[in-house]
Amino acid sequence: MRNRFGKIFSGFIITQLLILILSLVYHQSITLLSYINFSFYIASSLLFTSLIVFTINSGFFDAISYSFRSVFAGKEDGEKKKSFDEMTPLSELVTFNANPLLMVGLLDFILMLAALFIYYL
Repeated sequence: MRNRFGKIFSGFIITQLLILILSLVYHQSITLLSYINFSFYIASSLLFTSLIVFTINSGFFDAISYSFRSVFAGKEDGEKKKSFDEMTPLSELVTFNANPLLMVGLLDFILMLAALFIYYL
């Protein structure tokens, strides 16, 4: 439990530092608008990545990958068919936990929305 919060906190600090560094590199200053822009890019990429990993882990693409394997395997000798049956599904190949990415992305997105609210006041 404590390790999970440590990963989320360190990921959050790293993304905030990355946002500030990118703002300094591209705009030579840290403004509210540059913070909003870069935090949107980073938060949306983290959220998109975590949702893709969650979808793959749920087994959604297993049927699609099985279909592609059956179409492209052909009807040759029995050895190829045997290796086709022994292939592991895509959901078992990706064993990455997407929850820390999702939480860091949500925290960054919430901070971006707060900065956007302040910007439009």
